[in-house]
Amino acid sequence: MDTFGQNFEIRSIPLSIKSYKNKVEKFLNDNDLRLDGVDYYAGVFLVGEDDVLLGGGGLQGNVIKCIAITDDLRETGMGTKLISHLYLQAINNGEDTVRVFTKPKNKEIFTSLGFKLLATSDKAILLENGNGLKHYCDYLASLRREGENGAIVMNANPFTLGHRYLIETAAKEVNNLYIIVVKENRSLFSYDDRKQMITKGTEDLKNVIICEGSDYQISNTTFPTYFLKEITDATDTQISLDLDLFSKHIAPALNIKKRFIGTEPKDILTNRYNYLIKSILPEKCIKVVEVDRLQNESNVIISATTVRECLSSFDFYDAKQLVYPTTIPFLLSYLAVQSIKAELDTTPKPGLVDKADNGAHSDMDYNLMLKSIYSLHPHFTKLSCLAYNEDVINIDKIKTIGIEAEKQMLFTTNGVNTYKGALFSMGLVLYAASYLCQQRDKVQEQQLQKTIKLLSSKFSQPNDTHGKKVIEKHNIKGALNSAIDGYPLLFDEWLPFYRKHRNEEHSLIKLLLFIMTNLDDTNIYYRKGEEVVAHVKQQAQEILDDFSIDRVEKLNKEFVKENISPGGAADMLSLTLFIDSIIL
Repeated sequence: MDTFGQNFEIRSIPLSIKSYKNKVEKFLNDNDLRLDGVDYYAGVFLVGEDDVLLGGGGLQGNVIKCIAITDDLRETGMGTKLISHLYLQAINNGEDTVRVFTKPKNKEIFTSLGFKLLATSDKAILLENGNGLKHYCDYLASLRREGENGAIVMNANPFTLGHRYLIETAAKEVNNLYIIVVKENRSLFSYDDRKQMITKGTEDLKNVIICEGSDYQISNTTFPTYFLKEITDATDTQISLDLDLFSKHIAPALNIKKRFIGTEPKDILTNRYNYLIKSILPEKCIKVVEVDRLQNESNVIISATTVRECLSSFDFYDAKQLVYPTTIPFLLSYLAVQSIKAELDTTPKPGLVDKADNGAHSDMDYNLMLKSIYSLHPHFTKLSCLAYNEDVINIDKIKTIGIEAEKQMLFTTNGVNTYKGALFSMGLVLYAASYLCQQRDKVQEQQLQKTIKLLSSKFSQPNDTHGKKVIEKHNIKGALNSAIDGYPLLFDEWLPFYRKHRNEEHSLIKLLLFIMTNLDDTNIYYRKGEEVVAHVKQQAQEILDDFSIDRVEKLNKEFVKENISPGGAADMLSLTLFIDSIIL
């Protein structure tokens, strides 16, 4: 809390409390503003009072947002004090650069506080306090080469044959082509993955230079709309700021004389961006070259949107036909993660964490499991790329990546073992699938089983684990031996069952129950013993024979009460989904 004079104080407002949030929303609305997403919001009050909000402003990361002051305080300098408070809050949070998007009329108040104007448009300006843009432009300048230079700003979500065609075409027209990767992380694939895809997909083009992205490619994440009277103004304002910043700062740093874009007949937003880029950049002495989009043999445009639609349907092979070959391991790792998430999302499930409850787990919930899944994604990508990019199976590297993944998972969950079993089984099959795609361009059932057997035979059963104790005590096969055998139950029974029933309602719940009927689940053996395993199998079969959601929910209540968790069956559900998506 900051106190100014004897009358006013600035203090944080907890927007998580509905009454406070409503107060802020009403105050901003009265000042022709909207509440935008913020991590921190501070309000101006009379000292000792809490009812009347006299001013306020917020922070999202290092961006100041949603500033308003009542008319009575405009001449008191309170606006300056509020901005200073937010700036110091950002600095205390570890930010070294603070930015603000605001109306052009507010320029002077920010420049008086040391903010520098970076970009302008009719309805908004971008200012910065710090050297973030300078440092980024210095980095770009370090990459600059002599000759005629061109640029593409690319999202590549994911990197398709169309992206490759655009880059190849542009690279022929300039001495050096710079690809600036959009850093916004609202895409299906992360920034790191997209940058890797573009890098791997252009390694043979010697005049192509891949640049780190930055917050200075203005995105939906960074650009707020709270101060625009009409939401429809946001698109043109955002694009205009983006292009002004590009022409004033980024293009000079790289000596860019040409900007390349692909035609866009479908997406309205991209089409509008193309229209404005062709209108604005030539006035800044930057030539815009529009390249016709690549089409397939059926004259259908190759689109990242279509790839994402295929992936959402777990349709690997249709997606695979549209991407550059080096993108394939990224598709596989994405599908592996989505298969695990599909199991988590399946609701209701007996004894397992789902969207409705925590099942028989007091140390896990849906959000923790979700964070754990996403913590594994980069490591799955490493495994998949390793398999795809090397001709010889490197078991030591596989184990190293697995150990790193487990450490990251346990760090994310504060030591809770959420997906150790899935990490082994999914990681193993993912590597095998990616290896086969590189060797044979497709994944067939027999070859996949053969490769799984080969890989798993190089692992040994860990000592002092719950699984080993159960295997020795009950003389059953655990996760490793099932893999060494090539998952016969999965290929011979679970996969055919799923393919027969997948178009039915509750198909994943039915698949889980079917797996439970014949899997010797070491989780249940360890927790409850052999008799309960037999009981679980019987109960699952009875529900399958006369299926209803009510009966599944009733079984869940029993499992929660008795502390029964069919975690092994959950892992095998994920694995079945993944294998179904990748084999012909």
